[in-house]
Amino acid sequence: MLVCRNLRKIYRTGGGSVEALSGVDFDVAAGRFVAIIGRSGSGKSSLMAIIGGLSRPDAGIVCVDGIDIWSLGDAALASLRNRLIGYVFQFANLLPTLSVLDNVALPGLLRRPRDSLQVRERAGWLLRSVGLAQHFDAYPAEISAGEQRRAGIARALINSPRLLLADEPTSDLDEQSEREVMAELQRAHREDGITLILVTHALALTAEADRVVQIADGVIVP
Repeated sequence: MLVCRNLRKIYRTGGGSVEALSGVDFDVAAGRFVAIIGRSGSGKSSLMAIIGGLSRPDAGIVCVDGIDIWSLGDAALASLRNRLIGYVFQFANLLPTLSVLDNVALPGLLRRPRDSLQVRERAGWLLRSVGLAQHFDAYPAEISAGEQRRAGIARALINSPRLLLADEPTSDLDEQSEREVMAELQRAHREDGITLILVTHALALTAEADRVVQIADGVIVP
């Protein structure tokens, strides 16, 4: 499902350059659950952003479902992201002026604007599946942080992605909300066969992963 070769990422600032990734090779088979762990600044979020088509590497190749994503033009890359990749951010990043239902439906409407009824029906089904049936018409500020994260998962699943990336999806949540968010991610992985890559600093969240990968100083620890 995912092949990464010799990934390098350098951030340049007024104070100099920082190499966030230093030649990372990383493969994930279809349908697997892989957890990536590492301290803050280790490079794990940089790796996720590159895999998700959000941040261009300075060197290296990323193939998702056999497609070299960084060889694509901007429009083709955006289309591939919307079609194949679901991204659950560290914070929900819901649009504050849209209802919860509209936030979840938005990526689907961008992909299939002529199928708005079907997209909105799927958005409603996903919200019910993550326990938010009572919040269709609520705005993000009117629901809790844990509920916002679950809405973010529903949004990431709206286009039935083959690869689901979750970057610290439980940070700053209480234990109950953390369990609820992880349960939804694992449900999508098990029931829908989605390849799941989870970035976390909490070792307890990696217990059910098929594989745990550690990153330190921009390289994968053997």
